Amino acid sequence: MAEAVRDLVLVGGGHAHVHVLKSFGMQPIPGVRLSLVAREIETPYSGMLPGYVAGHYSLDECHIDLAPLARFARARLISAEAIGLDRDRRQVSLAGRPGLRFDVVSLNVGATPSLSVPGAAEHAIPVKPIHRFAPRWEALRARVEASPRPVAIKVVGGGAGGVELALAIRHRLGDQATVELVTRGRLLAGHAARAAVLLRRALAERDVACREEAEVAAVEPRTLVLADGERLAADEVLWVTEAAAPAWLATTGLRLDRQGFLAIADTLCSVDDAKVFAAGDAAAMLAHARPKAGVFAVRQGPPLAENLRRALSGRRLKPFAPQRAFLSLIGTGDRRAVASRGALALEGAWLWRLKETIDRRWMLGYAELPAMAPLSMPTPAEMRCGGCGAKVGATALSRALARLPRRPPRDGVLLGLADRDDAAAIAVPAGRVLLQSTDFFRSLVDDPYLFGRIAAIHALGDLHAKGAEPHSALAVAVIPHAAPEIVEEDLAQMLAGAESALTEAGAALIGGHSSEGNELAFGLTVNGTSAPEAIVRKGGARPGDALVLTKPLGTGVLFAAAMQGRARGRWLAAAIASMTRSLAPAARILGAEGALAMTDVTGFGLIGHAFEMAIAGDVGFRLEPGAVPALAGALELLDQGFASTLAPENRRARCALAEDGGWAGTPELDLLFDPQTAGGLLAALPADRAEASLAALRAVGETASVIGTVTAPADGVRPLRLAPRLSHR
Repeated sequence: MAEAVRDLVLVGGGHAHVHVLKSFGMQPIPGVRLSLVAREIETPYSGMLPGYVAGHYSLDECHIDLAPLARFARARLISAEAIGLDRDRRQVSLAGRPGLRFDVVSLNVGATPSLSVPGAAEHAIPVKPIHRFAPRWEALRARVEASPRPVAIKVVGGGAGGVELALAIRHRLGDQATVELVTRGRLLAGHAARAAVLLRRALAERDVACREEAEVAAVEPRTLVLADGERLAADEVLWVTEAAAPAWLATTGLRLDRQGFLAIADTLCSVDDAKVFAAGDAAAMLAHARPKAGVFAVRQGPPLAENLRRALSGRRLKPFAPQRAFLSLIGTGDRRAVASRGALALEGAWLWRLKETIDRRWMLGYAELPAMAPLSMPTPAEMRCGGCGAKVGATALSRALARLPRRPPRDGVLLGLADRDDAAAIAVPAGRVLLQSTDFFRSLVDDPYLFGRIAAIHALGDLHAKGAEPHSALAVAVIPHAAPEIVEEDLAQMLAGAESALTEAGAALIGGHSSEGNELAFGLTVNGTSAPEAIVRKGGARPGDALVLTKPLGTGVLFAAAMQGRARGRWLAAAIASMTRSLAPAARILGAEGALAMTDVTGFGLIGHAFEMAIAGDVGFRLEPGAVPALAGALELLDQGFASTLAPENRRARCALAEDGGWAGTPELDLLFDPQTAGGLLAALPADRAEASLAALRAVGETASVIGTVTAPADGVRPLRLAPRLSHR
């Protein structure tokens, strides 16, 4: 791949940006690095949301998985929330982490309903942002199903979205709920008068009450208060009013329209900054005012992709004029629809079939991706040096280090990062010993910040397993060949991620080494201290102890499948959340509960590390595969034949099994050999402390389980046994 010299950052996974991703995947630009910043790894298609509510579509059917789409586009997927633009530094500001540099940036961040009515934010469920609506809808359904009486549901908003949602809810919940639509003005203002007539009739025929010209003045618990003082009983309130712009747009210094949306020209570029583009609901085309509708975001995809290419190559941008009239297909919940375009309106089941065909075809375009085009390679400028000639340049290194937060000096650090000396120096307090461990590996995620954090948590696991107090770390970083400012960016992001994990654990980054190479790689040598008698060893388990595992398994198979585009985005998001969770709280809890032996579960898999513990303690382990927690999607992928490249080597540890308990050939057994990155702790502790330990671990967010017991050593060569499979049926 050509060396990166420019950064194109897409903020948000909206309808326009998914087209940009597909376009750049089919025709990449050599030298341009593409990054997608998205808070959610799956993006919902608004056109299918009412069908999902009505029960016609599954969650997967109406969501675009950004992970395989980003991989197709050769784009880095940055799982973060954008909160602003620092245009002077050319950075996208991100919540809780360093900003991300850009040469050109595009915003497709959507909008939210205006919640300015008192009590709406606290007591109503907003439909937008759509990615947050699905879990709230499922929670609402659960409350309705548990209710001994029909639940009163009010839908506030009389546009097409509100009408369609009210009808979908009525269809899905039936007599379990009463549904009423409340709107400040007339129903379907801006649509054909006949469309409003048809949908009023549809609401009446389906027992959905409709209250027009009824402005909501306040939302109180279980009550809607109207402007005329009338109070309406409302167990649940869904908010589908006119859209509001993300608040952070006002901090960018860019021109906004009267409603706070980013003002863009007909080239989809900001009227103030030629490096900032926008599309979808968050943008307002000054020359072509249009309502906030998904059709416009979809249609903006191709011209946005074209003008981003032109901006990156210094060519003149092309103007784009959206259509004035558009076809609205408004579902009635029961596989019928009303069509509205201009002054025309029709109703029928065939219109639902048309809508479904259009929606499914559009979704299919981002699920079935063509073969990726090869990158055309530019002539190499020069051969890259090896040895010390491959080091990251001094300027880029100094700037990257300067971007790290300034922390108070760590006690005992005599020479550290701030000293810029040839070696670090630490003093070990009297009566304590120094423990050290090291880890180094290639990146398994595109996001350098998350990779740095994962690598640090992984390396610190050895110290936590020993019950040691982390003290300091030395880092070794390999950065892909790129322009100096991009090398600086990647190094700064990766070090910041590592430093965030080190700081949480009470350790300091005190030095290291950096180099350029073909791919991102990172590792740390970590130092910790402990009183000699307090070190927790692998071999301390005793017969009768309980075996506790603090994190679910499955990172190996999930990321192996992700490389082939076969792991769902939400599965990867859950795996990353697990890997980026510090082991420090779990280690403290297990230590306080009297853990006698402990190790971190990493590359050798659960069986490999359990074997080491059993042999070291001259004991046996009886493991319960059915009790071992698995990350979402891991068992499904194992059952389909996916596996990490290290898994076959790990399976050699089957020779340590005296009994397989009938688990042979099951994904539950395969999971025990899956190599883990930043995995959990496996601890042996007194059986009478197991339940208290689980309660404390779960209170800090761990998916902890008792997965077995320690037994007498029946076979010193094969010390592991699996509980019978039938005991879990």
